[in-house]
Amino acid sequence: MRLAFSTNAYMRFPFDEAAERIAAIGYEGLELMADVPHAWPAGLLDGIKQAITQSMQRHALRFSNVNAFMMNAIADARQPYWYPSFIEPDKGYRSVRIDHTRRSLDLCAELGAPHITTEPGGPIAPGQSRQEAIDLFVEVLKPLAEHADRRGVLLLIEPEPGLLLETTDQYLEVAERVNAPSLGLNFDVGHAYCMAEDLPAQIAKLAHLTNHYHVEDIAASRVHHHLVPGTGAIDFPGVFDAIRKTGYDGWVTVELYPFVDDPDEAARQAIEHLRPLVETPADAG
Repeated sequence: MRLAFSTNAYMRFPFDEAAERIAAIGYEGLELMADVPHAWPAGLLDGIKQAITQSMQRHALRFSNVNAFMMNAIADARQPYWYPSFIEPDKGYRSVRIDHTRRSLDLCAELGAPHITTEPGGPIAPGQSRQEAIDLFVEVLKPLAEHADRRGVLLLIEPEPGLLLETTDQYLEVAERVNAPSLGLNFDVGHAYCMAEDLPAQIAKLAHLTNHYHVEDIAASRVHHHLVPGTGAIDFPGVFDAIRKTGYDGWVTVELYPFVDDPDEAARQAIEHLRPLVETPADAG
C-alpha cells in the first residue's frame, strides 16, 4: 500500500505549491481535485494540464486518484459538494454533473491517473422515491461507465452519509445493475464508520469491487466530520490489517478538506500516524 494526500485540503494554494508541500511531507502520491482552484475540467487549457504533469514529475509524485466529487466551481447554495447531483429532477441541471464527470474521465485519461471518484447519487429530492432515484442513477451511470471504458480509466462511486448510497452494501445494488467492469468502489473508511459498518468485515466483503480507499478519522459520535487519523475513534491498525489481508497493494488517500487553515500540519500528523501501519516489516527494515 502507498499513501497519498488529497489536494482538496490545499484549496488556498495553487496546484504546484500544493504538490510541493505534499511531497515535502513525505507522501508518494497525490489526489487531484477536479475542481477550482486546481483542475476544473471545463475549459482546462492544455498548458495548464502540461503544468500539472510537469509539477508531478518535478516533485516525484504519482496520481492516486482524480476527485470529481466536489463541484465548488458551481457554488450551489444548497451544498457545494453534493449539488448538482446525478439524480436532480431537472434534466438540464442534472446534465451539469454528468458533463463534469465525463470531462473528469477525459482529464484522468490525459494525465495518466487510474480513476476518478464521484458522488453516490445526491440527496433524494422532495417527492422522489428512493427507487426512482436508484433507477435514475443507474440510467445515468451506464453511459458514463461506457465512456470510462473507452478512455481506459475507472469510474469509482463513493458512498457517503446523507446521500442516495450511504453504505458500502448499498453500492452493490447499483453495481449489479450497471454491470460494467469500468465501474468500481471507492471505500471511504470514515464514511463507513459514520454508518456504523463493521469495517474489517465490509473491507473483506467488498474487496473484489474496491479500487481505492479514502481515509480520515471520525469522532466516536459518528458525526460526519473529517478528522486527522489518530484523533478520532477509528481503529486504524485494525482497518489496515483488514485491507492488507485482502491483498490490496494500491493507493490509500488521506482526505482532510476541512483543514484548509493548516493543511501541512494535518498532512504531517496523518502520515506520522498511518505510515507505520502501511509499511510492511520488510519496508520498516
